[in-house]
Order: sequence, then structure tokens, then C-alpha cells
Amino acid sequence: MQNRITSLFKIEYPMIQAGMIWASGWKLASAVSNAGGLGIIGAGSMYPDVLRAHIIKCKEATSKPFAVNVPMLYPNVEEIMNIIVELGVKIVFTSAGNPKTWTGFLKENGITVVHVVSSLKFALKSEAAGVDAVVAEGFEAGGHNGRDETTTLTLIPAVKEQLQVPLIAAGGIATGKAMLAAMILGADGVQIGSRFVASEEASSHQLFKERVVAAQEGDTQLTLKELAPVRLLKNKFFEDVQQAYKDCATPDDLKTLLGRARAKRGMFEGDMVDGELEIGQVAAIIHKIMPAADIVKEIMAEFQLAKNAAVNL
Repeated sequence: MQNRITSLFKIEYPMIQAGMIWASGWKLASAVSNAGGLGIIGAGSMYPDVLRAHIIKCKEATSKPFAVNVPMLYPNVEEIMNIIVELGVKIVFTSAGNPKTWTGFLKENGITVVHVVSSLKFALKSEAAGVDAVVAEGFEAGGHNGRDETTTLTLIPAVKEQLQVPLIAAGGIATGKAMLAAMILGADGVQIGSRFVASEEASSHQLFKERVVAAQEGDTQLTLKELAPVRLLKNKFFEDVQQAYKDCATPDDLKTLLGRARAKRGMFEGDMVDGELEIGQVAAIIHKIMPAADIVKEIMAEFQLAKNAAVNL
């Protein structure tokens, strides 16, 4: 199918695999791109030399377009951006910062730029900064999230009313029916994260993948809003955070409790007790770990069936 997103990225399907920390290495990105979507390497958990290696390996594994996601609060962001330009990456998704900071530099180097937002306000600021497309991510999403707690069902039509550049919906999307719903609401494509965590190629730990597919409705919750809102699976660490709130913890107390590398400890190293386990609400309807290509095929097949059924209503 061809539309504004497939034309912009030169891909077969308007489906983007989110650039998630500790899950989105070159194996996942290349698998999704080879299957017709847009794979993304998540640079947020990579030192510059590690990112360089992932980009090189991804280029060896696929001749199709792929992207790199760069959280702009990353301490080595300038070095990261220079590596992206040097290695000829054609698409960059930016997040967690002001899109004005790097959009001009990237576009001057012939790179298509997409910015991830959680509100209409920041979607319009991103468009004004010159981005080529916007990802609008609802409150259902895993990982770091918006403070306003706007759901995808509300956010997408609100952004669509005023945005001129292509719009990508994210948050709570893991099936073909959800993809169709997002596009009926006005999205030109979808970005999917949690479903691809439960893929064979995701670089996250097997125990984390198994915990994701075992999750039930209500097993995730947004917390740590005083630092950076993050949606987590409930485990001992999550309960420790809740107890800290009951004890009237200050933001500094919360920082101390969080410590360093807790997300790596949970999602990458497999500590299901004391690790930080970031995942979306939609984990409750993800029931098996599959090859990434099969996930793409299943979502697109369901999307087409749902689209055909909607036409016949």
C-alpha cells in the first residue's frame, strides 16, 4: 500500500518499529525493514562506538531503508549525530528534546527527520522546526511517556486537525485492527514498540520477553513523573517506588532509589525483581514471542481483513 509515509521512507508498509532502548539493535531493525516496514536502531542505550557497529551490521543485513532513534538528552549526542551522517543513515527519529536543536543539521545532510511527541503543542513545534513527519505517542505507550496522560484515541485526531506533515500514531498499537483504527483517526502510519519487544530478534533479555507475554491487563503503570514519566511492569522495584511515594520521597530520594543502569539491569540483563521493566499497556494482548517478519505479516494481514470488513459495514 502506498501513502505519505511509505513514500516518505520508501517502504512497503506504513509500519515503523520503535527505537526502544535495550531492545532495538541491528538484528531487529534489519528484520523489520526486510519484511517491508521501517526498522529503527535505538541509540538511547548505545555508546557511540556501539551504535557505529550496529549501523554497519544493519547495512550489511538489509538493503532496505532503516532509521536511528536518538534521544536528544543523550550525553554524547553530537558524536552520535556525526556518526549517523558519516555512515550515511537516511532517516533519523529524534525524541526527548527540542526538535530545533538538530533538525536543521540533519536536513542539511540530506536526512529525513521525524520527531516523537506526546501532545499537540509539541507536534506543532516540531512541524515549525522543519521535521518531515511527527510521531504522536499516547499515554498507553511503554517507556518514557508524556506528562499530560493523553491517550492515543484522543491525541491522534487532535493532532491531525492541525498538523500538515505526515502523522504517525504510537501507543497501544500491536495488531492490524489497532493499526486500522489509528489510520481511520487520521494517522498516515503507525509506530509499534511493545509487540516487537516480544520478537526473536529483539536484543532484550529472554526473561523480559517472557514477562511481557505473561502480562495481564493492569500489570503496567506510569510512575516517576517527578523525574521523567515512565510506564513499568509491576515488580519489586515498582513496589519500592510506590513505598517511596508513601514515605513522601523527594525527587532526590527517587533519583537515589532509581540509581544508574536500572533499565539495563531489567530489560537487557534479565533482573525481573529489581530491574526497571518498561513496556506498554498493550502487553496484555501480546501472547507469544515471534520472528519479527511474522509479526509484520500478521499485523498487515489482519489490517487488510479489518479494512475489507469495514468497507462492507
